[in-house]
Amino acid sequence: MDEITEAVLAREEVARYLSGSHGETGQAARERVIAYLEELRTTQRYELYRALEYPLYPILRKIERIGENVQSAIDAAREHRVVYASNHRSHTDYLVEPLVLDDAGIRPPIIAAGINLFGGPLGLIHKHVTGAMPIRRNTKDAAYLITLKAYVAELLQKHDLFFYPEGGRSYSGELKAPKTGLFSAALHAQVQGLVFLPTAVAYDLVLEDHILSRQKVKRRQRAFTRELAEMVRFAVGYRSRVFVTFGRPISIDGFDPSSRRSVLDLAQLVRRATGRLYKVLPTALFAASMRPSITRQELIGRIDSMLDTLRATGANLAVTSGRDAVAAAEEPFQTRGIIVIEGDRFRVRERNVLRYYGRSLQHLLTPDGSTH
Repeated sequence: MDEITEAVLAREEVARYLSGSHGETGQAARERVIAYLEELRTTQRYELYRALEYPLYPILRKIERIGENVQSAIDAAREHRVVYASNHRSHTDYLVEPLVLDDAGIRPPIIAAGINLFGGPLGLIHKHVTGAMPIRRNTKDAAYLITLKAYVAELLQKHDLFFYPEGGRSYSGELKAPKTGLFSAALHAQVQGLVFLPTAVAYDLVLEDHILSRQKVKRRQRAFTRELAEMVRFAVGYRSRVFVTFGRPISIDGFDPSSRRSVLDLAQLVRRATGRLYKVLPTALFAASMRPSITRQELIGRIDSMLDTLRATGANLAVTSGRDAVAAAEEPFQTRGIIVIEGDRFRVRERNVLRYYGRSLQHLLTPDGSTH
């Protein structure tokens, strides 16, 4: 056995499972743990990581990367073991967020990604170059959950971790409630000086906006190859900025890994911080203020009113006036086929897509920061 396998098998919670805490003992229990461990195992080859930018250039050149508060990430990585916790908008998040870290000279962390992304050539790249770790979401298999928690605990002894507390991408556009599994695993690792770094990612245009908004709620796992084919179709003419904004590190001191309430409190604290960091872009303002048919002046007035509300919450604004927001958003929305411009009037063409962008501000506009 290699070092990490021995370490995982020696952890208290795994040892209890192997001893029959969940009704399975002996060789069968051991084989289940080792099989899941092999599935989770990942290798990051940093010397090859940056080279990935070149074969991915056709899509990456369409996305202008803008990092905000990057010094916070630099300082955190220098002084702590870091768990980056980000909202999840697009499959391109896995590409652009680690590259923003790398642009700043920060070694890319291990990324926790859905297991559906690990088929075919892309899966080999994730497993053997980028260092992505496949996660089985929504499983209740005790053997898997115990192995995952133990593996993450051992991983954090030597690596930083980047994960998406929402689980999958937001299909509705809203900032979703956090899942607590990896928060619990990180706390159980008991790594000295570990911190969570809230991270927010926001796009002028999300590459798969039409695909996500059509479903609204994820009802089943679709094959990634099918999703990729659709994304290629919507990539024609696509260009966008992406803002990756880092917050202040959140210490784990005072949070009890054995208390579900304490773990949930940490997850919600990180979610609130991520929500405040989220860049309020012109397209989101336009979409949240739009009506089925509205004049330019009416829309500007509605956005100005919304901006007043957002300023009061300390939102991270990209523009300060409704006029600037409309000027920046109208052309990309028209080009993408989301709205129609008729003289001085805007009409909705793709209602679901427009709502998808508008809902991205819901957590900032509701009094308790919740989504509906």
